[in-house]
Amino acid sequence: MLKPVLGFHYDDETLACDGIPIPEIIRTTQTPGYIYSGGLVRSRFAELSQAFAAYPHALHYAMKANSTLALIRLLRSIGCDADANSIGEIDVALRAGFIPSRIVFSGVGKTRDELERAIPLGLKAINAESAGELDRIDAIARAHVTRARVALRVNPDVDAKSHPHISTGLKRNKFGVPITEARALLRSFRDRAGLDIVGIHSHIGSQMTTLEPIERAAAAAVSLALELKDDGFALEHLDLGGGLGTSYDEATEIPPAHAYARVLIDAARRTGLSLIIEPGRTMVAPAGILVARVVDVKPAPAGRRFVVLDAGMTELIRPALYNAFHRIVPVTKSNAEPTICDIVGPVCESTDTFGVERALPLPAVDDLIAVLDAGAYAMVMASNYNRRPMPPEVLVDEGAWRVVRRRQTVDDLLREEA
Repeated sequence: MLKPVLGFHYDDETLACDGIPIPEIIRTTQTPGYIYSGGLVRSRFAELSQAFAAYPHALHYAMKANSTLALIRLLRSIGCDADANSIGEIDVALRAGFIPSRIVFSGVGKTRDELERAIPLGLKAINAESAGELDRIDAIARAHVTRARVALRVNPDVDAKSHPHISTGLKRNKFGVPITEARALLRSFRDRAGLDIVGIHSHIGSQMTTLEPIERAAAAAVSLALELKDDGFALEHLDLGGGLGTSYDEATEIPPAHAYARVLIDAARRTGLSLIIEPGRTMVAPAGILVARVVDVKPAPAGRRFVVLDAGMTELIRPALYNAFHRIVPVTKSNAEPTICDIVGPVCESTDTFGVERALPLPAVDDLIAVLDAGAYAMVMASNYNRRPMPPEVLVDEGAWRVVRRRQTVDDLLREEA
């Protein structure tokens, strides 16, 4: 028997996930809903892992991309580590079976309560964002009679050349400390009883499509690490973040994993330090789709058509938030002539639009539509605006599918209200 094609593909005229027809799933789950390809997640991790195999490294999946428990469990089972941006994500990682020493804690605004809970766990590292945070970590660690493993996040002032809302490495961005101030800052904290300074952390942004910014940021972090080693700091790792993009339009070229790894390994080799990488989007974005049903088709200006779906910005906010592009395809192919359509949602906001002026065979009411590459920054950013319940999530893996998050109900929404 032939192995099924991994990910999303047309089997004859019907869109399938890892060989399972999408309509077969939707008959049970209804719409809107998310479907994930476990096979593609496994494949993406294996590709990255192999690319970095020649150098000591750890791949810490950036949970902010998609923190659905079933996916986190899957990633743990295949050897991934975790990068968490809140105590909530740490709790999910622990529930998924991660031990604390495989978790890195990032985040620009860690609260005192989060640090009080995180420090006693003995995490692999807390990526500290400022002198003030280092001071708070030290005080809390000493109160717990322990030493917290910390890496300082530095801001190298490198433009990621991606969307400005997801750029994190420029000096005007809120993240980290200026790299020019990092050496003196760490010298001032080196004798703190509550701190073990184990690494340097740099992350300049998401959805990067060229290696040049990554190379520049890595070189800056390496120079700092070498200076700190000269100062006698017993550093263990260099955390160079993530950010490798996804070709949402299938036309944008993304550097291959081996080229990405070569840049980071060549930089880190000078230090002798192990590498930490925080892949997120590149691991899961192509492994998810949002399936919606057409609820209305009506005329639009200039001869176009509005195609109204039962999914909207409450399910997938990226187009409204970033003007992000996602390919939109019919679940069942049609031979009808393409029509220029605006694909929109049901929410009472003009920004509730998935795609403008898209050429599609004109759908009919009740047809199924798939929004592709929706595995990252999609369900994890969903909301209950307009009192819309969260959609279900389905994981297809190893020849079978299962609901890993049931559809939310209005009773669920109101359970916490008086």
